[in-house]
Amino acid sequence: MITLVEPSAPLHDAWLASMREFEGAVLHGYSTFGFEVDELAEPAGFERWLERERLQNRRALDGFVPATAWWIVDDAEPGRVLGSIHLRHELNDWLLAEGGHIGYGVRPSARGRGVATAALRLVLDRARAMGIERVLICCEDNAASRATNLGAGGELEDVRVGEDGGRVERYWIDLR
Repeated sequence: MITLVEPSAPLHDAWLASMREFEGAVLHGYSTFGFEVDELAEPAGFERWLERERLQNRRALDGFVPATAWWIVDDAEPGRVLGSIHLRHELNDWLLAEGGHIGYGVRPSARGRGVATAALRLVLDRARAMGIERVLICCEDNAASRATNLGAGGELEDVRVGEDGGRVERYWIDLR
């Protein structure tokens, strides 16, 4: 069973290992904006990131909306971080256009096992409990993300060209 846990020092090394599996690719859903992996590997850098996440959970910081990040773990291997998922409590103009409420990333070695689907369902429950009635999830032209979004009840609203010129698919999930 998949569980979402708050970021913490005991799983710091496991989180770093999950990020390093991406081998420099974009860390969607990891909420590392403004931090490099090498900086996050250092205790002081990790503590700065952790404090930012705690504050971000309660209020907007540094131009970002309030948000919560969780690490995805499997009860069978609670010491291994499988990925990360990020719930933005509200949308600004950019998030409405191409970012959405939720971002997630699953380490390459854990893909294809339903990890993203299970984590997304858990975050949708938390969004509902927060009073969010409709959730926007966006993805690039990615078959696995598309299947996850559709499997969670997402309805495709449109496909747009993003800031970087790539294709952005926008899915709404009604939580009412």
